Amino acid sequence: MSANPTILIVDDEPSMLRYTRTLLEVDRYSVETASSGQEAVKRVQDGLSPNLILLDMAMPSMNGLQTLEQCKKIRPEQKIVMLSCVSDTSTVVQAIKLGALDYVTKPFYKAELDAVLKRCLEPEKTEKPAKATVEAHRYTVSDDVQVENLEDDFFFLAASPQMKQIRAQVSLVAKVDVPVLLLGESGVGKEILARLIHKMSIRAHRPLLKVNCAALPAELLESELFGYEAGAFTGANRSKPGKFELCNKGTMLLDEIGEMSTGLQAKLLHVLQDGTFSRLGSRSNVNVDVRILAATNINIQEAIANRTLREDLYYRLNAFTMQIPPLRERREEIPLLLKHFMNRLAERYATTPLSYSERLLQSCMQYHWPGNLRELGNFVKRYLVLQDESMAIAELDAKSKGAIAEDARLGGAPEGGLKSLVRGLKDEAELKAIEQALTATNWNRKMAAARLNISYKALLYKIKQYQIVPPVPARMPDTRAGLR
Repeated sequence: MSANPTILIVDDEPSMLRYTRTLLEVDRYSVETASSGQEAVKRVQDGLSPNLILLDMAMPSMNGLQTLEQCKKIRPEQKIVMLSCVSDTSTVVQAIKLGALDYVTKPFYKAELDAVLKRCLEPEKTEKPAKATVEAHRYTVSDDVQVENLEDDFFFLAASPQMKQIRAQVSLVAKVDVPVLLLGESGVGKEILARLIHKMSIRAHRPLLKVNCAALPAELLESELFGYEAGAFTGANRSKPGKFELCNKGTMLLDEIGEMSTGLQAKLLHVLQDGTFSRLGSRSNVNVDVRILAATNINIQEAIANRTLREDLYYRLNAFTMQIPPLRERREEIPLLLKHFMNRLAERYATTPLSYSERLLQSCMQYHWPGNLRELGNFVKRYLVLQDESMAIAELDAKSKGAIAEDARLGGAPEGGLKSLVRGLKDEAELKAIEQALTATNWNRKMAAARLNISYKALLYKIKQYQIVPPVPARMPDTRAGLR
C-alpha cells in the first residue's frame, strides 16, 4: 500500500462530499470525488484505481448497488464500502453478495470512518495474521493465515482464497441481524462458522444454543424447541420452557435443518415471520427475539422438489447463504490445520506436541478426507495418544488404497472419492429410470411422475437437473420434388 492511499468518494449530496473529503484529507489521504454512480463507473472505466471507494447507497438514476455491481465488473478486486442513511438489512445483504467490504451508516463521526478505513486498508494490522510454518519443507506455507479462537476449544482458520473470502463475508453478515444458511458436507466446519458469526454479532453477549434436528424424533424435537405446559402429554408433570425461550435475544444454530419434519418446519416458519409461538398444551403465545443460523449438508433443490424441505422456509432462511468447501478443495490448509489441532490437543492433554515427518505429511496431503475437519481432528488425536507414526501412516495409506481399489472395481471414480462415485452411480440409475418412464408414457410428465412414485414437481426438477429433452420427431420425407 502506498504512503498516501487514494480514496474515491461517490455521493450526490455536495455537503456530504465536502464533509467526507475534509475528514480524509486531515489524515493525508489522496481524495477523488464523483457526484453520481455513472461518473464513478466512467472514472473507474477510464483507469482510476483507488485503494478504496466510499459509495453512497441512495443516489438517483444509478443507485449504490448498481454502481457497486458495475465497478466490480470492471475491477473485481476493487475494495468498496457502502454509505447509507438507513441500516436496511436486505439492502446490506445484497451489497455483501455483490462484493462490498463493509458499510457505514450516515451521518458518521470521524472515529467510525477511521475504524472502517483501518479494517479495509490495513488488513494485516486488524486481522492479526500469523506466518505459519510446518516442519516439513515441502509443505511450508508462508502466506498470511487468519486464525480466530472461539469458545470450547474451537478455532477458525483461513489460509485458502475460499476460506478468506468466507471470513470477509462473516465480518459483514454478522452485523446484520438476518438468518444465515450454512451449506457444506458433513464435518467441513459449519458449527465453527456459526460460532464465529455469533461472536462477531451484536448478540455476542447473549447465549448461542445448538439444536441437532436429526438427533430427536419430531415430537421430542418440538417440545425441545418450544417447551410444554404441565399435562400437555403423558409424563409432563410440570411446565418446561423450550430452547427458543432460553435463547431469547441470542442466537440459535439449527443443525441438520433438512432432517426436521415438514409439520415442524411450518411452526418454525411462523416463529421466523412473527417471532411468536405457543408451548405444547398452551393457548397463549410467547414472544421471542432469536437470530437463526441453519446448517445442512443436503441438496437443497432436490429436498424442495421432493417436499422434504418447505420452499417457503428455505426462502425465509436464505437471507444469506455460505457454501463451505470440503477439505479436499483447500488442501493448502491441511498442514496448518494439523499443526493447530496438535497444539490444542497437546495443551488439553498436558503433553508435548508431536511433529509431523515428511512422509506423514505426504500421506495426509494425498488422502481425500471424506470426513473433512472432523476426521482430520480425530486423526491427530489418535496420533497424539498412540504416538505411533508408522501406524498413522499405515492407517491413511490403507484408506487411500481401499478407496482406489473400490474405484477400480466399480470402473473409476471422480475426484470426490467414494462418496462422489456412489452419488454418480445413483444419478446414472435415476436418469435411466426417468428416461424409461418418460418414454413409456410418451412424455406425459404427470403419468411418468406417478409411475416413478414421485411428485410432479420433483420430476420437473429432475428433468431440469439431468437436462433431459424430448426426442426430436422424425421428419417426413419431402415428396414434393417427385410431384413436380
